Amino acid sequence: MRDFDPQLAEIRFGYGLSPVVAAPSSVDAMLSALQAPDAMADRFPIEPFDTFRLRMIEVAKAARERRKHRGTAKAEAAKKRRNVLNAEARKDGLKWAGHVLLRRVWTPDAFRERLVAFWSDHFTAHGKRGVIRRATSPYVQEAIRPHLTSRFEDMLQAAVTHPLMLDYLDQSQSMGPGSVRAQNKKKSAGLNENLAREVLELHTLGVDGPYTQDDVRELAELFTGLSFSPSNGFVFRPNFAEPGPETVLGRTYTDDKTEAPVRAVLSDLAAHPSTATHLAQKLAVHFVSDTPDPALVAALEAAYRDTDGSLMAMYEVLLSHPAAWSPALSNYKPPQDFMASALRSLAVPENLLMRFDEKNMRRVFNAPLTAMGQQWQRPIGPDGWPEEDAHWITPQGLAGRVEWAMAAPEFILRVLPDPRVFVETALGDRADEAVRFAAAAAESKPEAIGLVLMSPAFQRR
Repeated sequence: MRDFDPQLAEIRFGYGLSPVVAAPSSVDAMLSALQAPDAMADRFPIEPFDTFRLRMIEVAKAARERRKHRGTAKAEAAKKRRNVLNAEARKDGLKWAGHVLLRRVWTPDAFRERLVAFWSDHFTAHGKRGVIRRATSPYVQEAIRPHLTSRFEDMLQAAVTHPLMLDYLDQSQSMGPGSVRAQNKKKSAGLNENLAREVLELHTLGVDGPYTQDDVRELAELFTGLSFSPSNGFVFRPNFAEPGPETVLGRTYTDDKTEAPVRAVLSDLAAHPSTATHLAQKLAVHFVSDTPDPALVAALEAAYRDTDGSLMAMYEVLLSHPAAWSPALSNYKPPQDFMASALRSLAVPENLLMRFDEKNMRRVFNAPLTAMGQQWQRPIGPDGWPEEDAHWITPQGLAGRVEWAMAAPEFILRVLPDPRVFVETALGDRADEAVRFAAAAAESKPEAIGLVLMSPAFQRR
């Protein structure tokens, strides 16, 4: 690889430079940090989904009480209880959003946080209705974060069978045409192909992968039976499962009484060569360039194949390959990354952001992200957020960035840093004379800070 550049490491593989958090000293240090205890998760906690389910149990209980005592005072009390539970989940969801931001601002291991964001987007999922709509952060905490350094198969199994994914892709209502449930209902079964299609197209083989519509349908039939309940989390329902064997990519799977064939097909998909190709391309595009060096992609692919899908092996290649250390900053930061890197460069104290109430969190976080084109935890579709620069460089998106950059830092901090110092701490060696002059000549501190944040050197990574 080229000579290690600590500043470039923070900008390209993390969330930018910080005046108070030291940059990594080497690739080895970055890889070792990934395997160290997860300090940020302890410092800024987010409850796992297994705990979040208790909220769902209480909401379901309130709904039953309301139905049972319809038109009575007990029903009205149950309705109020449900509303309180939903409001608490909404407020906690905003708090967890703040904790995600603070992890990115204060971590000395920013590569870990970037990987969490990358894989969370790869396995996009969010609840559709009711209290589970607030469960994305708990899902990430439980299904994504613990598997960052394991094999891809482990993360695939955890994400695909997670209750939030099953809810997002309407899997729980899918039943086989020949299932016991369908026969008892005496009407056509509602086979749903959403999860099967996204597993093949997005999670493993890729949109150009070697599968057919027959594979999608067979996999959908294999997935029948996958479900969840608030009380138990993930469950397998044999009476929903399609009986008989299913064949996916030429391999036949049997046993409609347990989830074993589902686990087997996910294992086979994780080991497929097309999955290696798909993941290698995605990692290279996300971290390096919209048009990555084919040699980098090939090296990432080989690392995956040679190590049975070891994610650490892929990260080692990514951080060591010369193509990953081109000094030219090419990728445009999506809005969430821009906001996190701005707050990191300002070293926003955790006590300030954690004291923000719901109204202020919406003002400085949710509403501006939506204006920039990246609503928090609500990607456009199951394929996650686009990587292409053209998607983010739009008149509306740029206007949203400018408005936030000029107003939010002062609102959050009250007292802003000296712009002449800030330009150096935020941009490091990439602070050129033009941006130094602009920061010094601005009419006010907020304007100067905003000009630095909107500079090309800060917008790219």
